[in-house]
Amino acid sequence: MKPKTVIIVLLLLLSLVILIQNTEVVTLRVLFWHVSMSRILLIPLLMIVGFAVGYLVAALRRKKSGREI
Repeated sequence: MKPKTVIIVLLLLLSLVILIQNTEVVTLRVLFWHVSMSRILLIPLLMIVGFAVGYLVAALRRKKSGREI
């Protein structure tokens, strides 16, 4: 296997272990909103939002510098 593939598999396994250990319900308070949900749903949701924001920022920087994606 390629080193990149091994690293990706290890990171996925580590993420899976972290998700399985965090199953209790937590309350997320943002401004005036209160949302109660399981951490097993909250963590991947926040990861997806973080990756999307990072991708959009990188795409905007590339577009601003004249390079296309």
